[in-house]
Amino acid sequence: MSESIQVLAKHGRTFYLASFLLPPDRREDAARLYHFCRLVDDIADEQADAIALAELESELLEQRPPRPLVASMLELRERRGLPIDALLHLIEGVRGDLGQVAVEDDAELLQYCYRVAGTVGLMMSAVLGVKESTALRHAVDLGIAMQLTNISRDVLEDQEMGRRYIPATRGAPKPAVAGLLSMAERYYESAQAGLPYIPLRTRPAIAVAMAVYRQIGRRLIRKGGDPMQGRTVVPMWEKLWVGARALLELPFTSRSPHETLLHSPLKGLPGCAS
Repeated sequence: MSESIQVLAKHGRTFYLASFLLPPDRREDAARLYHFCRLVDDIADEQADAIALAELESELLEQRPPRPLVASMLELRERRGLPIDALLHLIEGVRGDLGQVAVEDDAELLQYCYRVAGTVGLMMSAVLGVKESTALRHAVDLGIAMQLTNISRDVLEDQEMGRRYIPATRGAPKPAVAGLLSMAERYYESAQAGLPYIPLRTRPAIAVAMAVYRQIGRRLIRKGGDPMQGRTVVPMWEKLWVGARALLELPFTSRSPHETLLHSPLKGLPGCAS
């Protein structure tokens, strides 16, 4: 098992489960992308080091010798055609996590979600072999939906780190989380409509990952939507059940036009509706 697969298994259990549905070469590449994203997150969460983040950015731009993981990422970018602007937006988004965070409104929140997760959707599209540019809008939406789920689940942990991603305009945590999860559902619906753009051999993995991650928000709502009760976790039996249902429903998923309003705060950003 490669180091990247090990990192995926340890830190990204939902994605690790879904990765078994990918062809071996795509699975390794997806794990490598996850490993890199994990490095970026760790610099912000554990080191809180702006210099380390700037050094990483310089390595990506080939302005200094890259460490092995970055060299591996550069090779992946070259081979699969990962967009460099997505990588740089990712680092810019994580740079905003250094120090105190206080999001003011939904537009600021969605721009943050785009940078730290929508960009990952763009890069995964390249890893999966997606060819149609229209598909990228739906890929961005899946990243945003998953990040809104993360934020709703991790309110307590983020608060302890001095971060408030729930917009001030949304008020108290409990109704605010319910509102964010409702917003996430709109982005999940768009992502669902984008599944037919993904090649058949890589489509099932994304359908399962999306369904299982979406279940986190649904579980949180079922227990009252109170994020202060601790982290919401989907047990393995439920992951398997939700994943199996997603696979059964996959043949009946059809394309539908992208809802342009979803990208109103994101105009001009790569992969977004204009």
